[in-house]
Amino acid sequence: MQFLFNFIMFILLLMVIVVVHEFGHLITAKHFNVYCSEFSIGMGPALYQNKNNETVFSIRALPLGGYVQMAGEEGTDTTGIPYERTIKGIKTWQQVVVMAAGAFMNVVLAWVIFVGIVMARGSVAGPALPVLSGIIENSPAEKVGLQPGDEIVKVTLNDGTSFIPETFDDIIARTQQNPQDRIILTVSRAGQIKDYMITPELQRDGTTYLIGIQASSSVIEIQWYEAFKYGTMAMGSSMMQIISALGNLVRGVGLEDMSGPVGIFQATSQITQSGATAFMTWLGLLSLNIGIFNLLPLPILDGGRIVIVLLEKLIGKKLSEKWETIIMMIGVALVVGLMVFVTWNDILRLF
Repeated sequence: MQFLFNFIMFILLLMVIVVVHEFGHLITAKHFNVYCSEFSIGMGPALYQNKNNETVFSIRALPLGGYVQMAGEEGTDTTGIPYERTIKGIKTWQQVVVMAAGAFMNVVLAWVIFVGIVMARGSVAGPALPVLSGIIENSPAEKVGLQPGDEIVKVTLNDGTSFIPETFDDIIARTQQNPQDRIILTVSRAGQIKDYMITPELQRDGTTYLIGIQASSSVIEIQWYEAFKYGTMAMGSSMMQIISALGNLVRGVGLEDMSGPVGIFQATSQITQSGATAFMTWLGLLSLNIGIFNLLPLPILDGGRIVIVLLEKLIGKKLSEKWETIIMMIGVALVVGLMVFVTWNDILRLF
């Protein structure tokens, strides 16, 4: 029963992301008067269809994906449709907007979710306070007698200079300038002030020096309208992490950590047991990932199609159907190869 519930939530997750993505293509295409013959939710045989003006809205049997069928795309019938109403017949910048709209809508969905979660909580995590929440076992901090609850009121560096930390980050920033140097932490404990001289300890990696202290986080209560600011900041931080991870993948770093459908299903199964907030956060992160991924310059993705359109504009002519097919087939091969690779990674993790 739990597996069925997890599977339903997994399908729901993917369908929301795909429908939002394809809806972005649909509304921008229609705005530029491109003939759209069908907007489909799902693939395979049609279970329900309803024609509104010139577009058929379909629900299909396989709840995997969806599509917008625009005149002028490969394999579409343009008989009786004016060229200026095809995707290739509108201006270059309009084609770019239509192709980028799907990814844009995924980012919008993520933004709405991030802002909504912050608004519902009514608070955000503040900077870590200079109060110790924990001491790592057998660390220099434990050996000199530091204890959880100690408040660091002053830090004296090896050169004799000292400062009063307002946040835990202040301590990290200043002590990491010369991480191997001895420092003196002045702490307040039960109303008493004590000094502790600590020498950071070199870790097994041979490069990191630690003293073994952990910080206490703080919580900031916010007004509902501040959720727009903090939600946007949270999404921006996630976006930078995704872009950084993609940059690493290009260099061949982190390939073993990539996940495909199997891995996403596993993660979704675990997250659905953590409550609605965790599930919505996961939905926002996935939508953001898919939006950014779709803008990569691979021919089968929206980003690749944008590159082709701009290339055609640059050379002053359309690519022949032969070359367009070849490019698309290369894109399909790359994406399928990537999917096989990440799925294989997922299967290996299961065993």
